[in-house]
Amino acid sequence: MELKLIYDVCIIGSGAGAGPIAYTLAKEGKKVLILEKGDIYSEKDFSKDEMAYSRRDIFTPNLKDEYHVIEEKIDGEWYKFPTYETGWSFWNGNFLGGSSNFMSGYFHRLKPNDFKLKSTYGKYKGANVVDWPISYDELEPYYDKVERVVGVSGEYTSYAHAEPRSSKNYAYPRLQEHPISEVIDKSCKELNYTSYKVPRAIISEKKNARNACYYSNFCGSYACSSGAKGSSRAALIQPALETNNITIIPNAFVFKLLTNKDKKIQKALYYTKEKTQKSVEAKLFVLAAQAVESSRLLLNSKNSDFPNGLANSSGQVGKNMLFTGGGVGSAIIDKSILKEEKLFQTGLFVNRGLQDWYFTKEFKGGTIDFLFDHANPIRKALKLTSNKEGKLIFGEELQDKLYKNFTKSRILNFEIFTDWMPNDDCFVTIDENYKDKYGVPVATIRIGAHPQDVKVGEFLAQKAIDVLKQMGAKDIKSDISPLPSANLQAGGCRFGDDPKKSVLNKYCQSHDIANLFVTDGSFMPTGGSVPYTWTIYANSFRVADYIKKSGLI
Repeated sequence: MELKLIYDVCIIGSGAGAGPIAYTLAKEGKKVLILEKGDIYSEKDFSKDEMAYSRRDIFTPNLKDEYHVIEEKIDGEWYKFPTYETGWSFWNGNFLGGSSNFMSGYFHRLKPNDFKLKSTYGKYKGANVVDWPISYDELEPYYDKVERVVGVSGEYTSYAHAEPRSSKNYAYPRLQEHPISEVIDKSCKELNYTSYKVPRAIISEKKNARNACYYSNFCGSYACSSGAKGSSRAALIQPALETNNITIIPNAFVFKLLTNKDKKIQKALYYTKEKTQKSVEAKLFVLAAQAVESSRLLLNSKNSDFPNGLANSSGQVGKNMLFTGGGVGSAIIDKSILKEEKLFQTGLFVNRGLQDWYFTKEFKGGTIDFLFDHANPIRKALKLTSNKEGKLIFGEELQDKLYKNFTKSRILNFEIFTDWMPNDDCFVTIDENYKDKYGVPVATIRIGAHPQDVKVGEFLAQKAIDVLKQMGAKDIKSDISPLPSANLQAGGCRFGDDPKKSVLNKYCQSHDIANLFVTDGSFMPTGGSVPYTWTIYANSFRVADYIKKSGLI
């Protein structure tokens, strides 16, 4: 008879919400199991192949096999569109380390008032804004810990909305910067704006087995072959494996959690790549599968004790999803702004942002980040295959356009991050009519944006345009949209003090199930006007400390 091993903790997922838990508890001598939906790769497996990374699905499921259903409002009615029909993928990296492998590493902290938006601005009509059950001061030591353990490079900038820090500067010196950064600084100063040196989760100096950044020019959408980028895999899980306290089961799609007579989770059921069903047992379970999939798993795990889904006595699982509001813009930078030998320096970082309007007297603002267009050549070329009227061009006309755009100018982009307003029309459900290749109901994501998101996005875009005009940039464009980016997900299991209005307590522990924690971005009631990753990392370290001291394992 086979002896069934019961782990101290089973972590579902391996990204930013999972890594700190595994890292902390393994170092405490706890036996940790990671169930990862994808495979295991390391630095030697990564390349800069645009066909493989950006135009194929080698690190994400084929949408014909595993998909989501998107609900969009058209002419006042909601319609469902499976993503295998549209190609709009909400998968962000299925291998060890999850989507943190592919992030660009723009790391902004939340500000103290981000934790109390309702108290600061009052109730927004049509939005479900609430204050957090914790304060900035409670999370700040863990932001600081992420800087040291995961590795954040930067140089502190003093500006109006700069958050308090316990360390004077970042753990690693700032990365090498492109000369365009000085032009941005100069133009901002002329406009009486304060350009902000954006910290990055990319180490500028060697850290243990991780090499420093070698300025390949391929960060976003690519896994890092030097280990410089602070992915959960490189920064936390790989070092923690040295404890011999971590077991990783790859290609394990967890589709259901089973509870026992004490209403605690006893087992996780998963499918292997060959569709064989297996199970594991643990004393404590941590769900960190990224927000959409975490809500899906809890809803698919309903049983007689939890008829509406696990941890869902409040009816809030899947509700108040958060994405990233805002949009993008671009402009042409040529030798009239910067000499060609400086303009075409490759690999160096722009690392400039604006947060002058992060808070205003009237409304919550946001962040502007400046960055060069992605280096992917196929993507850049495809953008040039039509003229201003939208007609296809080819032959000598296309050849001349490609030559000019690849050798005479560069595209400088800006990205806008606003605080996505949680609302009743943005949530995750499951629908028995839509199932994946395993026969498991997929997540249906209703995407309803609050009108305020677009209003703030347009306000910030105009500020970015002002900077580009001051620089002398040409062909300035912006695109502010209510549709979100799929790569940043949060909400769906918001934490709070009232079990009737929230899924988790302040330590991200289920109100209903004592041995269940959710530590990806699901816990967030509001997202701040920044990417979520740094906050997810910091909170996960905070929760790991609580679990360590709680006596639960």
